[in-house]
Amino acid sequence: MATNTQNAFDQVNKQFETLYTGPARAYASMAMDYAEQLVNTQMGFAKAYVDASFAQTRAMLDVRDADGFRNYVEEQQKVVKDLGERLKGDAEKVVALNQDFAKQSQQLVEENLKTAGKTAGQTK
Repeated sequence: MATNTQNAFDQVNKQFETLYTGPARAYASMAMDYAEQLVNTQMGFAKAYVDASFAQTRAMLDVRDADGFRNYVEEQQKVVKDLGERLKGDAEKVVALNQDFAKQSQQLVEENLKTAGKTAGQTK
């Protein structure tokens, strides 16, 4: 009798892992990877922006004459252009991350539905 109870308990645990715990763990892992990549992208842009701001502030402090001011303004335009391109690239990266996350989520749901169907068929 104890063996039957243990077998039933093991079967319930296996089904719970297959239907709930396993998929939840897989989704949580995928969501953490996505969040990490997204935050790293945002932090990379923030660092680039802060570094450029400090560099330009230091350059402004070094302006001593009209030529220096002209050079500073030209450099400002280059920095703005570079940051704009960086922002565009990062935005494209975020869009790709979002699309990949959505695709992976959909695949995970489809796999879990197949597994649930198989599990339901086995218990009949």
